[in-house]
Amino acid sequence: MSQPFIAILMGSDSDLPIMQSSIAVLRSLDVNFEVKISSAHRTPAATHDYVKDADARGATAFICAAGMAAHLAGAVAAATTKPVIGVPIESSLDGLDALLSTVQMPGGIPVATVAIGKAGAKNAAYLAAQIMAVGDADLAARVKADRQANSDAVIAKDKDLQNKLNSGEI
Repeated sequence: MSQPFIAILMGSDSDLPIMQSSIAVLRSLDVNFEVKISSAHRTPAATHDYVKDADARGATAFICAAGMAAHLAGAVAAATTKPVIGVPIESSLDGLDALLSTVQMPGGIPVATVAIGKAGAKNAAYLAAQIMAVGDADLAARVKADRQANSDAVIAKDKDLQNKLNSGEI
């Protein structure tokens, strides 16, 4: 079996600007990943074949991004027992249609659903890395260090704000 990886699927190439947030997080955490454009509606057989192949090759989790009817995550979840994380993409109705389509899976076919858009794409990658880190102590340490760096950045920004307030700059 190959190295464990996260599989990222997008329903369309127009999802890439949003999903670059997932890619950036996984790269920063040094997590192996693949990215594929595959549609639950336009290429259902190819989607199913890719999921089965990725599952056999060591995919730890699947991140699926889609807008509108957003059936991609559900179609992937139907083909694997690995964790599936759905990222609703804003394409109509401010993304609420995609959110509801992603979150409303039938019992027994779970899809973890994150926020609409870039924040969701980022959180999907963090969640996938945390899932992978359950069996990888080195990755768990990198995730923990990243979380600490985020915390340190907020503390530094507050310190800068307080200094500006106290000096009368603001």
